Amino acid sequence: MSQTSIERLREYLAQLPPQSQALLMREFERALERGQDTAVATLVLEQLRKIVRKSEADEVPPPRTDDLSRLLFQVLEPFLVEAGAPIRVGQIRRSSLHPIWQWLGRDGAPDKVNEFEAALARMPADAGGQVEALAQKLQAAAADAIFELTGPGGGDKSRALARVGPPNVIEDLYAVGAVLQVREAIATLNEKLPRFLRAFGDSQIASVTSALNIPVLQTPQMLPFALSMVAQRMTAPWQIIRLAIKMAASDDEIRVAATPYGVAVTMALHDLSCVAAILRTDIKRGYFDNVADNLKALHDGVRGLRTELDLRNDSAWGKQLTSIRADISNALQSEIDSVPGRVRRILRQRPEKDIPPGARIDSTEVEETVALIDFVATCRNYASELAINEVTLRTYSDLQQYVERSTEQLVQSLRAADHKVRTYRQQQVQAAIRFCQVLFGDDYASLMSRAAENALTGERKSSRAS
Repeated sequence: MSQTSIERLREYLAQLPPQSQALLMREFERALERGQDTAVATLVLEQLRKIVRKSEADEVPPPRTDDLSRLLFQVLEPFLVEAGAPIRVGQIRRSSLHPIWQWLGRDGAPDKVNEFEAALARMPADAGGQVEALAQKLQAAAADAIFELTGPGGGDKSRALARVGPPNVIEDLYAVGAVLQVREAIATLNEKLPRFLRAFGDSQIASVTSALNIPVLQTPQMLPFALSMVAQRMTAPWQIIRLAIKMAASDDEIRVAATPYGVAVTMALHDLSCVAAILRTDIKRGYFDNVADNLKALHDGVRGLRTELDLRNDSAWGKQLTSIRADISNALQSEIDSVPGRVRRILRQRPEKDIPPGARIDSTEVEETVALIDFVATCRNYASELAINEVTLRTYSDLQQYVERSTEQLVQSLRAADHKVRTYRQQQVQAAIRFCQVLFGDDYASLMSRAAENALTGERKSSRAS
């Protein structure tokens, strides 16, 4: 989705009443849990949460006695991933928070949770600072309870861990505790980082490196979370690898991997793989609104990793990048190959005797095919880096030749079309002109539209004269 479309969506969502915003958030969260429309739901949820956070920053809210876990886990917000999405280091599943909250209230720190609830209920609506202090106190208690359960110690802890939740929740448990423990350092980093990183050259790298110089965030456990915060501010998140290259003072992957910041490359590869998965899903479902943005992100990311890092083909990183390119290529090539067939089905000049009375061209299919032609045109811009150069150029050239020839033939057929099939022929011509608009531009499409009008006018004049 383009930046303008996202801004329009945000404006619309911001105008909704708070109750409607909350209802939408719940419905989209449920859709994600069911694995439905993950791309759309993730986008809308992201915008809704930004609106809610901004509203909470602008106005001192009353204590949320109906959602106490939100206050406890608010420091985790930058690292949360929606249900169904694969996670990497530096990320936590949002779905893990509810069972962890239930465990804290039941087994982990029930006294502290009850104390927090009681104190919050007694506070006036304008006690924002006191609420924050209470939340920090509970965060510290939650971190201690988590480390007591997950840390070394005697006895069999497997049964106690099982009471927290399923394996994926247990997998997230230690990370939740680690982030809660360094919440002040996370807040400090958030303040130091630039709000947006549209470029990531030497000056920006130096600034970010200085902001990251917080000892508790330099541990193997916390560095991925700190890097995740940096990547979220970047227009091109793959550029996070430049921090690793800077720290290694080399682009050699072995030297980069030997530094703690080598995890940035692993993160960049994972994120590219997720974008590729979203692209495949969108293509399968016929959603092409975000395809151009995702293709650009993949193209720039793949090219950046290939050119800025000296990757070996047989290394783990090299194999992963090769696999990502192959997945993208296969998904795109399969869809690109299907486009000419769809165009021919619509524009094929069937004999008049084979056209049944009342035959129509499906307008939805026409618009879907228009989107596919535009998709092929977009792929041309990124074809070489994504290993689809040959199929894209061949298909686009074939489409241009076929559509140009078919449009001219269909326009000519209007002159002598029997009145029983004229409507069908007109719809074919209209579809052809829509295809021309994408392939040749508005001027050519307008020219063919006038030619079609002239063909119809000439046919009518000829009929009246006879």
